[in-house]
Amino acid sequence: MTPIHIQHPDRFHGLPVHTPAVSVPLPAADAVAWRLECDYDEQTDFAVLWQQFLDTVDTSRVRALLIGPWWREEYTPFEPVRDLIVADADRFPALRGLFLADVVGEECEVSWLRMCDITPALEAFPLLEEFTVRGCGQEGLGLRPVRHAALTSLRFESGGLPGDLVRAVAASELPALERLDLWFGSSWYGADATVDDVRPVLSGAAFPRLRHLGLQNSELQDEIAAAVASAPVVAQLESLALSMGTLSDAGGEALLNGQPLNHLATLDLRHHYLTDPVLDRIRAACAPAVVEAGEAEDDYADEDMDDEEEPERYVAVSE
Repeated sequence: MTPIHIQHPDRFHGLPVHTPAVSVPLPAADAVAWRLECDYDEQTDFAVLWQQFLDTVDTSRVRALLIGPWWREEYTPFEPVRDLIVADADRFPALRGLFLADVVGEECEVSWLRMCDITPALEAFPLLEEFTVRGCGQEGLGLRPVRHAALTSLRFESGGLPGDLVRAVAASELPALERLDLWFGSSWYGADATVDDVRPVLSGAAFPRLRHLGLQNSELQDEIAAAVASAPVVAQLESLALSMGTLSDAGGEALLNGQPLNHLATLDLRHHYLTDPVLDRIRAACAPAVVEAGEAEDDYADEDMDDEEEPERYVAVSE
């Protein structure tokens, strides 16, 4: 099995990611995706770092922006960072890609990120095309239903996605949306969304231009698979991701008994609990679609467990 970890992207919005550093020449403003992070050794507050960025880079040409760690020592709330971005939104007329909390486990676990309502950041950039956010509901991550005419890609990477956020996504008006990824996470870290929360998405009516759907990293992966098996939205998709969760033979059988999936280019099932016979049948039924799966995860069974107890299964990203 190949573990799935949260990582820093090398590229974002089609551009190489660049983190400014002392004594390193600055690239052209529109040639890279700019990643801003507080360096522990530099002892620079994010507000100072932000102003330095505004003063040294022609932000009118910046096309993509990533916000990395925004604290120096103690983890601090994201809200002041959000407010800085929103206050200076008019200085970024070319911005088309925004990634909030590009932070990996070595810097801070995703469930510890002190997030906030990120709706103002999305509303501040009406021409934004790609929006990615990391964080968990138990630390304040929130979203209100929005109307955004330009957004084509929306991605939430979470170890505990709150149900009200999922419902807000489903209730949003995003007529250009082509890609949607939701990492649900673990109930231990605030995941309380249900399959009913994504019914508007599964109906196909919410986002008529959707071509990729990821409903991933869920403890309810079998229930999601069963819902997807008969969901009208599937017919319009080119790729589908049901990976990173606790998908077992029950969910696999639901897919096999549901609508055809062989029109897809890819079906992502990585980090699963399927047996080989069921996975082989899925591969055969989905051909010529590429089924990305890898080896099955191992059930966790404590030596003190009773024979009647179910073994523990885990999502790929939680804490």
